[in-house]
Amino acid sequence: MSLTSAIRTAQSALSNNSTQTSVISRNISNANNPDYNRRSAILASTSFGATVVTTERSQNQALFRQGLQGTAAAAGQQTLLTGLERLKSIFGGNDYESSPAYLMATFRDTLSTFAVKPSEATLAETAIADANQLAAGLRNASKEIQATRLDADRQIALDVEKLNGLLADFKKANDAVVGGTRAGRDVNQDLDERDRILKKIVEIVPVSTNTRDFNDLALYTAGGLTLFETSPRSVTFTSTAGFGASVTGNSVFIDGQPLEPGQGAATSGQGSLQAHLQVRDQYAPQLQSQLDEVARGLIMAFAETDQSAPPTLPDQPGLFTWAGGTMLTSGTLEPGLASSIMVNPALVTASGGNPMLLRDGGINGAAYVANPAGNASFSDRLDGYVQTFDADMAFDGAAGLGTSATLSGFAADSLGWLEQNRSDAAIASETKDAFVFRTMEAYSNLTGVSIDEEMSILLELEQSYKASARIISAVDEMLQALLAAAG
Repeated sequence: MSLTSAIRTAQSALSNNSTQTSVISRNISNANNPDYNRRSAILASTSFGATVVTTERSQNQALFRQGLQGTAAAAGQQTLLTGLERLKSIFGGNDYESSPAYLMATFRDTLSTFAVKPSEATLAETAIADANQLAAGLRNASKEIQATRLDADRQIALDVEKLNGLLADFKKANDAVVGGTRAGRDVNQDLDERDRILKKIVEIVPVSTNTRDFNDLALYTAGGLTLFETSPRSVTFTSTAGFGASVTGNSVFIDGQPLEPGQGAATSGQGSLQAHLQVRDQYAPQLQSQLDEVARGLIMAFAETDQSAPPTLPDQPGLFTWAGGTMLTSGTLEPGLASSIMVNPALVTASGGNPMLLRDGGINGAAYVANPAGNASFSDRLDGYVQTFDADMAFDGAAGLGTSATLSGFAADSLGWLEQNRSDAAIASETKDAFVFRTMEAYSNLTGVSIDEEMSILLELEQSYKASARIISAVDEMLQALLAAAG
């Protein structure tokens, strides 16, 4: 090897050393950045040794896509669980102390005590007070369910706004990747940025990807709706000002097509949008229907019947009535009924009423009086009311709890339905979170930065630098000796 070749080889080695050190320094500085993929300086052989030809970005597309899918599923499951836990909180703590079932049991106990001592006016007042608590509990629960729907609707609007912003940012990053790839520039940082945005998008809506020429990336939802193809597609949503039992929320449209809500407690929905739609349009309305059926059952169970023989007048609301004031149809859901159920003012002392009408009847006039003699020991009517809680009655199948049950059983089944779905959602959330953790851990092990590994490479580069320096020093000594000999 000539001295010229030796010096060129040493210079090439020093240049490579400088580039590799720069790459490693960048890796180390981004060791804690979850959106950074490790870089490696790739060497190729030349006539003067090796040279750095490119900087390669570590990646594993299969694991990355699996991580995106897992992130979307976990985000959707957590959103649904949060919604179900809020619905549970409407009924108090773990004992559901403000639930219709709990309040109904309290009222029934008071009513049983009153039936034992039907002459006690204070017990009549207590029974009416408990009935008021029960009616108020149904009204408050109905109000909170609709508030939950409204909050979910508002969150949908925020998610849509955020998604549109992320898609606009994704276009900028994708354009930079495509333009840089065409020009032969280093696009590793642009790829990191595009992946970072993509991980945010899947938290809102599920995404499948298609890589095209020049690293161009197209995005589609799991249902096949186009999110991004060269340019972002329109994601639109119109908020609803307020909700009631008969109000249906608006759909989210992606590229003109509606986004479907998730299904089931271990939701099929991926991303927060589908889960918010599920809470707003499925779980909250279903619970509202169950409350409405409880309210209808109470109104019908405590209705007054014409005491004439034979009876000629229709049944009328008794202890419990509602905003419509009319008698209801057996087994037929009345949407929003729970929001207006109340104790009949004719029994409320503060409204000028007489609580003893609960024992005697006559709320709707003389024809409905069951104790015309005013006997103080009359308890038949009260005993009948107590037994009504355990008597089978017809319920609307739209409430999702069957078409026949006792009033107490139906109220308890409603709580069981909510708790079962919440429990299933919690278990599914743990499973999906674990899947994401393991997937991203595996992805990070393959593409992330290890400080120990980078430091080990730095030590090797240090030895390479020393070797190149020794070559240059030896060549320098030879040249000096040659010049001295030449005189």
